[in-house]
Amino acid sequence: MCNWKYTPTYRGFDSYFGYYNGAEDYYTHETKDGGYDLRNDTLVAKDPGQSHFDYLFTDHTLKVIAEHDTSTPLYLYLPFHLCHNPLQVPKEYEQRYSHIHTQDRRTYCGMVTMMDESFGNITQALDSRGLLDNTLLVFTTDNGGPVIYGANNWPLRGAKTTFWEGGTRGAAFVWSKNLLQKKSYVSDGMMHAVDWFPTILHLAGVAPGKGIDGVNQWDMLSKGALSNRDEFVYNIDTILNSTAIRYKDYKLMTGSPGHFNDWYPLPRSEGEEDATHEEDAKPHWKPQLYNIRNDPEERHDLADTEPQTMKMMMDRLHKWMASGVPPQNTHTDPRGDPKNWGGVWTPGWC
Repeated sequence: MCNWKYTPTYRGFDSYFGYYNGAEDYYTHETKDGGYDLRNDTLVAKDPGQSHFDYLFTDHTLKVIAEHDTSTPLYLYLPFHLCHNPLQVPKEYEQRYSHIHTQDRRTYCGMVTMMDESFGNITQALDSRGLLDNTLLVFTTDNGGPVIYGANNWPLRGAKTTFWEGGTRGAAFVWSKNLLQKKSYVSDGMMHAVDWFPTILHLAGVAPGKGIDGVNQWDMLSKGALSNRDEFVYNIDTILNSTAIRYKDYKLMTGSPGHFNDWYPLPRSEGEEDATHEEDAKPHWKPQLYNIRNDPEERHDLADTEPQTMKMMMDRLHKWMASGVPPQNTHTDPRGDPKNWGGVWTPGWC
């Protein structure tokens, strides 16, 4: 991120606390390649005590809630660093899972518990200030779990970084005291991450504008109505020549779906190790077709048995590809090296 105009501080947020990269050390707040990365608005947020990232995030969130003028609306976006790698959590959380044999899984479960505790503290803070009466809580994710870092997507196939359902299907819930007409139910309607934007804008009484990819899904979430979406693109990678799209019940994939293409059950006993996670060794993947409603575990490839459906899906894929924009990948720019900025990742050099 080379320019300040791309940071949250200059894109509409009243305040910002967080980092600009990803996968930072939870305690040193440095990236694996080196460079400190923690900001309070535009200022470097020093943390000489090396507190766990999510203690800092939770404390800052509680401060925002405590100081908020309750006569005005509040939009609060909190992307926890938990439960992303590296796997790091205070010992008191990990020790609750001493019965789990595998180290990564034990740490991961401790991280989930820490996040759950933080979410509970934040919810209590909202309630104590009377903000829950007219608030919608959204808890969601952007991908499936990485099986090489203690996560598990069983019985779904695959993992994070793949096109399989285990890598792309995300769990979520919405909760509100008074805004939901239908409560305590599970929705299986189709929804994409881009749909959150127009849905939340609808709640705020703001028109989203034309030409966006998302659709308003408020009726589906609040009333149990049918989804306003029947199609989306997982990805179209013209460099690696791999694609995946969904239309109604069907999912088409061409090229390699990723590097973790199996089903990975949890160990069944204390002495059993995790399943081996091998990277994709196939030199070539033929196009694959699955009926996700009937076969969510993606065990039965229909590409050869449903040729008409296959043709229809390939036609839809080519339509999407024709509307695509060429990638604008750039080389690493040495001007952004933290060594040039006092050991800190910083915008402002382009």
